[in-house]
Amino acid sequence: MKKLFPFIILATLFCSCDTTSKLGKAGDPVFTGPIGVQAYSFRNYFPKDVPGTLDRIQEMGITQIEGDGGRIPPEEYKKMCKARGISIPSTGTSFKELDEDPEAIVTKAKALGAKYVMCAWVPHEDDFDIEDAKRAVAVFNKGGKVLADNGITFCYHPHGYEFAEYGDARLMDYILEHTNPEHVSYEMDVFWCYHGGGDPVSYLNKYPDRWKMLHLKDMKAGTPRNTTGNADDESNVPLGTGVIDIEGIMKTSRKIGIVYYFIEDESSEVMSQVPESVAYLRSLKF
Repeated sequence: MKKLFPFIILATLFCSCDTTSKLGKAGDPVFTGPIGVQAYSFRNYFPKDVPGTLDRIQEMGITQIEGDGGRIPPEEYKKMCKARGISIPSTGTSFKELDEDPEAIVTKAKALGAKYVMCAWVPHEDDFDIEDAKRAVAVFNKGGKVLADNGITFCYHPHGYEFAEYGDARLMDYILEHTNPEHVSYEMDVFWCYHGGGDPVSYLNKYPDRWKMLHLKDMKAGTPRNTTGNADDESNVPLGTGVIDIEGIMKTSRKIGIVYYFIEDESSEVMSQVPESVAYLRSLKF
């Protein structure tokens, strides 16, 4: 069993499940760490009022955030977050920037105090195919090395289309198996993994050394699953109320040593649903 990290982000640290486990015994809380959130959840609020939105996030008990301040300089945004007891362990970048200017990514990440950088989309036309996967592998390996050489961990965030079948596996397996583990890690969005036809728990167990972070979101029952990488925003529901095995995911994640967890909610009810998700995570027991 892997040595556990001392803390986790978004959502929390977790423990395994049986009474003999070193991770926890029956009745112990699964969720014990600090709360983290993906800034995209508040995309309809930040442009109107950054300080006010950060205040609301602080009121929810969230102490970690993934993302940047948009038009606000990173150094200033970091100060705004710090004043509210919020740190920024991870931020995002585009595929284009990773390909063309990874040094700029390093500069921004360091200004924010982030040690991780995630990319959540590979541009492609029509259906994502093996040629798109090969291109992604090349860019991830090249850009990831630049980030690694500067003390930053690059993580690709699959968006569902990568789970299209390829031979007797999926394109996601091809990408995982052809990227350099020293330079490329991964952030699983459990919603998009499931939406694309993957099983989050199985993928966490299959590649335990590659996943470093999670986006936690649940899916409304009846939501169609496909490999388009697109779904109705209102299909995002509070954790524990949808069809995704959040409890199993959290226990497995603790077992394999996930570093950070971020709640992400793309619905129009984010202000009410995120607190519900936090409460659910706090309620989990072994």
